[in-house]
Amino acid sequence: MNSSESRINVTKSSMPSFEEYMEELKPVWDSRWLSNRGAASVKFEDMLKSYLNVENLCLFANGHVAMEVLLNALYLKGEVITTAYTHCSTTHAIVRNGLTPVFVDINESDYQINPELIEEKITDKTVAIVATHVYGFLCDNEALTRIAKKHNLLLIYDAAHAFGVYKDGVSSASMGDAAMFSTHATKAFHTIEGGIVCYKDMEMFKAMPKLVNFGFTSQEEVDYIGTNARMNEFEAVMGICNLRHLDEEIAKRKAVGDRYYERLSGVKGIKLNEIPSDLKWNYAYFPVVFDGFKNRDQVKAELEQHNIFARKYFYPITTQLACYKGAYGTVDLPVASYVADHVLTLPMYADMTVEDADRICDVILG
Repeated sequence: MNSSESRINVTKSSMPSFEEYMEELKPVWDSRWLSNRGAASVKFEDMLKSYLNVENLCLFANGHVAMEVLLNALYLKGEVITTAYTHCSTTHAIVRNGLTPVFVDINESDYQINPELIEEKITDKTVAIVATHVYGFLCDNEALTRIAKKHNLLLIYDAAHAFGVYKDGVSSASMGDAAMFSTHATKAFHTIEGGIVCYKDMEMFKAMPKLVNFGFTSQEEVDYIGTNARMNEFEAVMGICNLRHLDEEIAKRKAVGDRYYERLSGVKGIKLNEIPSDLKWNYAYFPVVFDGFKNRDQVKAELEQHNIFARKYFYPITTQLACYKGAYGTVDLPVASYVADHVLTLPMYADMTVEDADRICDVILG
């Protein structure tokens, strides 16, 4: 490794100025109300509802527990159609709720779950579809909604990558019966740690706000078997500050993405996602599939020799993880397996420069 070259990580957290954060934090500090949905959380919820154009949402300590509680609140039993081309968190949340994942392959074009393969997997035990918006690109919501309605299934989105993404003016937060966002520090929008669930039907999800707080329905009554999944006020303050600057931070990420597209598009053996014209993307990640150009692992190693750190993401697919391998019979997912074996997500964050992107492309193309 050439230690004289500055380090470029695969991601770096966007941050407000220290002064802005401390100014927003001061009322929390003075009040000593540090958790349990204080004033900062309420303010953050209102800002999120406006930004995401939704009426109902719930804050969480992290994205994983958000998905677990979301599913828990529905009290489902049976099978869930889902994707193995996702973070293990998605599959864990399904399994930890006593549900059986039924895996469907992905599209070759955009790596989202393939709607054309879903109906053949539906049985009388199927209760829901849990689909992941991969890399901030969106699943075919129209097709999935049509299938869900036809078979009376719930449609839940793991939208961990898709905060602030819109298709034809429709927010990813309003797609499906519910959408979960991770606001972990590595995401395009973050609250240090955190998660958000946006949902439409208050009656359907009436248990969720209670499950977040041990199941309490009053100071002396506990009607649900809940957990402690609350976001704290320090995290809510970070969210308030970061949300103010999110659009400009995404614009900075776009400049890096544009340079990647300029340098890497049209190179034989390199496949980039096309950005649909009707998509307002957040540039959450920048996936590149190496297919005949160089071996993916070779590219990763060459980058590391220059103090640049990309990530094999998602690799491996969840059905190949030790905790799931063979657990649900023989699962044939040729497209997901191929993409996982060839994909590399390049560094992407708002503080990157176009020159950083050029440095990365120079190594790849060299």
